[in-house]
Amino acid sequence: MEKPFHFKSIAMRWLFKVYLIIAFAVIAIAVILSTIFINLDYNSVQSQAIDYAQVFDGLTSANKENFYDLSILLSDEFENKTKIEVQVIDTTGRIIVSTTGFQPPDMVKEEYLHALDSSNGFWVFRGENSGGEEVMAGTKIIRASNGEVMGAYRWVTSLKATNKRINITISLIFVLTVLVLGLCALSGLFFLKEMVTKLRDVGNTTRKIAGGDFKARIDVESNDEIGELCETINYMASELQNAETMKNDFISSVSHELRTPLTAIRGWGETAKMSLGTDEDLVSRGLDVVLSEADRLSGLVEDLLDFSRMQSGRMIVNNVQPIDVSHLLCMVADMYTELAVKQGIELSYTPPVQSSIVMADADRLKQVFINVIDNAVKYTEKGGLVLVAQTREEACVRIVVKDTGVGIPAEDLDHVKEKFFKSNKTIRGSGIGLAVADEIIKQHQGLLFVESTEGVGTTVTIVLPLYEEPEEVQSPEEIIEPLENEQQSLPIEDNIIEIIEQSQETQQGDI
Repeated sequence: MEKPFHFKSIAMRWLFKVYLIIAFAVIAIAVILSTIFINLDYNSVQSQAIDYAQVFDGLTSANKENFYDLSILLSDEFENKTKIEVQVIDTTGRIIVSTTGFQPPDMVKEEYLHALDSSNGFWVFRGENSGGEEVMAGTKIIRASNGEVMGAYRWVTSLKATNKRINITISLIFVLTVLVLGLCALSGLFFLKEMVTKLRDVGNTTRKIAGGDFKARIDVESNDEIGELCETINYMASELQNAETMKNDFISSVSHELRTPLTAIRGWGETAKMSLGTDEDLVSRGLDVVLSEADRLSGLVEDLLDFSRMQSGRMIVNNVQPIDVSHLLCMVADMYTELAVKQGIELSYTPPVQSSIVMADADRLKQVFINVIDNAVKYTEKGGLVLVAQTREEACVRIVVKDTGVGIPAEDLDHVKEKFFKSNKTIRGSGIGLAVADEIIKQHQGLLFVESTEGVGTTVTIVLPLYEEPEEVQSPEEIIEPLENEQQSLPIEDNIIEIIEQSQETQQGDI
């Protein structure tokens, strides 16, 4: 069900922040264009009227005696009588001659006085005449050569055709304005409807994903930003689905890992309890199993705690000091030698001749070696080989654990260091050991690589930077103390003599 538009909706925001601005801009442009066209039309009419009436500028050559006669002569000879009317006005503002042949009833004294008061002696009037017709009239003062005011002439032209043309132009501008605003509104509404519909689809799908439906997907119908958003959400849902699957597998695996030793502890505990005083060998054997399984539980819990610390960013290495990797690796290899023999696997490790010192937390690094070698033994079948090797290079030490086990499928190889991931779910393990090991190595400024071929085996390589021991530098006290002892062993006189002799030898050397 679609929600109605509200003030904070995208549609309303588009209306107030986009459409209204466009509307104001379009209306402003329409008003400006209309004003320009009106002024151009009126200016054109005025320019033509001035051109038509400029023949009456010849009245400037008249004097008071022949002004009237020359006005009648120019009026009779005027060729544009059908286009404009020209009137001659005396100094009282009264019309004395008109090109129409009769004296109009209009009073023009006010226009005459305006023209007389203007700086250029010209005044334009636009309005209705006595007959109600809209006209434009221009009054120009006539002065004799000596500057004396002789009167004025006034041209008059009808604005009926001009106004009709202006009205048509304004109507066209208005229609275009409405069309532009209408097209903007329609295109905006179509776009908003499509976008809002898609965003609502995105919102509904994300709510389903948030509710645990990781199979929900959004149809990607475009290659624009919304399409990219939909693809990203689909990818997120796919990753969440994978994470959920791995989490469920992890919980199942951990539950099994916890149940197995607990069952063994409970069973052997009850057996040992019933055998107390009757079968000491069975009791001892049961206690060994209980202790072994307890250690196994402790290791699993420690892995879970490490993983929790890693997720929260609280996993740090402590007690960092120079340690010999060879000694630590040999210790871990010895731990698994007997287990490998019991499983019919050969575990080979030859300690190097030269030691390799690194700055590390011994317990954490031992945890990494245990995890890697334990995985190699677990995933190697009977008759297989686990090879542990260590080589020293220029600035680092390389530890390689190679097995001939089941290997890792190519499609899973990039995920083996991810949390909860287990390529082979039939083998015991929580699936977090390698993720924790990788984090520990990173905190030691090292690298952990995994290479594998399914059915052939897996190779885990760990690279750690070597520790460079600082050169021993004698302190100032260690240098001064022997000199002081040597000087104290000589008599004072001998010290003075020795200093003088050294001074003379220095001077002779300088000469």
